[in-house]
Amino acid sequence: MNPTSLKPQSPGIYIHIPFCVQKCLYCDFYSVADSALHAPLVEALIKEIEGAGPFAALPDTLYIGGGTPSVLEPKAISLVLDAVCRRFSLLPDAEITMEVNPGTISLEKLKAYRSAGINRLNIGVQSFDDKILSFLGRCHDNLEARQAIIWAREAGFDNIGLDLIYGLPGQTPQDWRETLHAGLAFSPEHFSCYMLTYEPGTPLDCMRASGRLKPLNEDASATLFDTTLEVLSDAGYEHYEISNFARHRDLRSLHNQKYWNHTPYIGFGPAAHSFTGRSRRWNIRDVSTYIKRMEEGHSAVGDTEALTCEQLMVETIYLGLRTGDGIDLVRFEKNFGTPFLTLFASLIKHLQEQGLLATTDNRCALTSRGMRFHDFITAQFVDEI
Repeated sequence: MNPTSLKPQSPGIYIHIPFCVQKCLYCDFYSVADSALHAPLVEALIKEIEGAGPFAALPDTLYIGGGTPSVLEPKAISLVLDAVCRRFSLLPDAEITMEVNPGTISLEKLKAYRSAGINRLNIGVQSFDDKILSFLGRCHDNLEARQAIIWAREAGFDNIGLDLIYGLPGQTPQDWRETLHAGLAFSPEHFSCYMLTYEPGTPLDCMRASGRLKPLNEDASATLFDTTLEVLSDAGYEHYEISNFARHRDLRSLHNQKYWNHTPYIGFGPAAHSFTGRSRRWNIRDVSTYIKRMEEGHSAVGDTEALTCEQLMVETIYLGLRTGDGIDLVRFEKNFGTPFLTLFASLIKHLQEQGLLATTDNRCALTSRGMRFHDFITAQFVDEI
């Protein structure tokens, strides 16, 4: 099987800012807390951006993530954005997102980010409960979280997403309902609600392994997942991906959809990943080495991977079934030369009978109940490939 080429899609650009005030207990993203590296990192980023090759189509998204990008001053963010605009012709209505932490911003900084060209914010609230914020190791409290959202509106942002975490030890459905309603009071355009995970090597996972905390069991976690769907659906939000909700279709995260739809993107910065459609590459996971390589005119790439047809099929299924739209059956057959419904006919019938999967002429998607068991279900598809 050889996937066929599709018409070039608008690619995305990701910029990784590898700095944080302090490391959260649950986080395994690459970041450091050395502010002395801020200026050299910005210079290195600009050099990497300026040396990038062209895209087959004009980018329509730029996402600045981390780490905590808002530890950088607006001037630094402006310099990076200017470098992107010089090297790439972003579409005029491009979605330009930046992650911010409530403990690192002010009204003045937010206004300056907006003036620099940021038009969408992801605010890392995580919780409106001070005890939970302290437990997670966040550098802000409940009042700062609320103030950040108010300031974001005052600064002119009309596209705001709130990131929240649930599934904490001992958390009840009522606890989680109160958090969701606290967020809803601000009428954000988007919610990202992530189940707490215990990533290997994180302090949180060490606490779990040593018995200092007891994770929620599967039934309790499933109840919280259902609570999320109930509360946000009742408030008019569309559940378009396992962890993501938008006030309506136009307010989905355009950039994040590229990851789920296998759209090409390029990443800049330490540990940033890029995807061409058939291969991946990722930058070295060390900010000092990254800066040194850029200063010496070398590549920041740490390694590359050419994806086989089978790998691409597995990812298409795994990522597609995370989304409310599901797998595009026409595109699947065009890419892999075989109809999805025929290839997996027996398994699809079994999952439909259990109320976990639904199909139409053009789509195959998990039901809301099926999304509870996403990993288990996709593993069954993988076993048949």
